[in-house]
Amino acid sequence: MKTSLIFLLATILMNPSSAQDATDTVVIKVGEGSRVIFSIKNKKDLETMKRYNFQKLMDDMIYKLEVRDSSRLNKLSSEFLKKDSAKQAVSNNELTPVQQSEPTTIVTPDRKYHGRRTRNSFNMDLGINNYVSNGQSPSQSNSLHTVHPWGSWYVGLNSIYRTRMANKFFLEWGGGVSWYNFKFENSQVVMTKDDNGVYFNLDQRNYNFTKSKLTAAFVNVSVVPVIDFGNNRRKPSFFDGHGASGFRIGLGPYAGYLLDSYTKQVHTENGDKKKEVHHDNYYLTNLRYGVRLQVGFDDVDFFFNYDINNLFADNKGPQLNAFSFGISF
Repeated sequence: MKTSLIFLLATILMNPSSAQDATDTVVIKVGEGSRVIFSIKNKKDLETMKRYNFQKLMDDMIYKLEVRDSSRLNKLSSEFLKKDSAKQAVSNNELTPVQQSEPTTIVTPDRKYHGRRTRNSFNMDLGINNYVSNGQSPSQSNSLHTVHPWGSWYVGLNSIYRTRMANKFFLEWGGGVSWYNFKFENSQVVMTKDDNGVYFNLDQRNYNFTKSKLTAAFVNVSVVPVIDFGNNRRKPSFFDGHGASGFRIGLGPYAGYLLDSYTKQVHTENGDKKKEVHHDNYYLTNLRYGVRLQVGFDDVDFFFNYDINNLFADNKGPQLNAFSFGISF
């Protein structure tokens, strides 16, 4: 589009007679509802306009519009001169009048919706996970599968696309991988399974147990509608170097498929630290699905994920709904 626009401008400038109409105004239609307007007060100015690099000028102007910068283009007009014209202006001592010309002003009133644009960013979720049974924490019944919050880390790596749907309304969609780490409150707990289901028992071996946990990895997809009062073009991310501003809130669904799961026990034996890792699905449900709440300000989002379905298959383990919360950056 920019190349076609410059070609039209060059055609007009090279044909002054076509530009100089009764109203001394040239209107160039761009797209469905945009226009570029040139108002020529003095026909002699056409010769001056031929000296300008309109490609560079339009690139700078379009960038200002994309980032919604309502300030003036602070560069002096001489910086948009073609190289040959700039040298000629210096040799002829003509640079001062050109420099004094008024800089371009970009006016940005209340923003209107100008079409969909999609941006991508890489984000990390870092927080804590746990689960509830019938709306209550297992710790209230002293269950062996009670989770210790500190050390039960939730980690997610996501590639998120943000598509503008309306003025301040965006759709954040994408996918990634995540890890549940359920660290049991009692480090002596061991998980076992048979054909009937999964069980939580105390390991009777004479070891000094220091950690016992269940880890489950999922590949996920999510679609979260977001209202962003800061009107950020992309989802704020620590990794892409783009700053963000303003308040935003979103709520939407996600789904995940189980990739791998394993238990890990750490204990000491004769003064030596040993780890035992057992890979098994432990009757975890292959498909997880739930809702995600995001609340953010500037560069950081706070998230809360809640799995609507049970962590374990029906009648194969305790009825638990996993959840996680933390920061996304």
